[in-house]
Amino acid sequence: MEKTYHMLNRAIEALLVTIFGLLVLDVVWQVVSRYVVGQSSSFTEEFARFALIWLTVLGAAYINGQKEGHLSMDFLLSKLPPEKKNKRKKVIQVLMAVFALIIMVIGGGNLVYTTLSLGQTSSALQVPLGFVYAIVPMAGLMIIFFSIYNIKKLNF
Repeated sequence: MEKTYHMLNRAIEALLVTIFGLLVLDVVWQVVSRYVVGQSSSFTEEFARFALIWLTVLGAAYINGQKEGHLSMDFLLSKLPPEKKNKRKKVIQVLMAVFALIIMVIGGGNLVYTTLSLGQTSSALQVPLGFVYAIVPMAGLMIIFFSIYNIKKLNF
């Protein structure tokens, strides 16, 4: 599990850096084409929106894998004795996994299925919207994996 954790973290990091780099290039091209060329590109706004969706959702999964990296209010948790603190952390991880399963995997999977079956495509890029939304159930599966990993780490 440790090897899978590190491999998944590296893959997500590489994907996040790539998406962010493409987003920066896209926005720079939008500005250049608007003010230098005098006519803005039709795809840049839509690509920026889709890249931001992927960056945000995938970034949430990545941060869940970084045990202490996400924003949390842990004032009350830090006041607990160590055995109760670990128990509460396990409960939090279980709740995160259940949320990811119900909302992201099941709900996101239904969203992907619906948009693909209806044949919805984006207006400028002509990309099936199901592919854009596919990151939601994938990130949900990653969050579940990271939650299980974090629970196992708390047992040691």
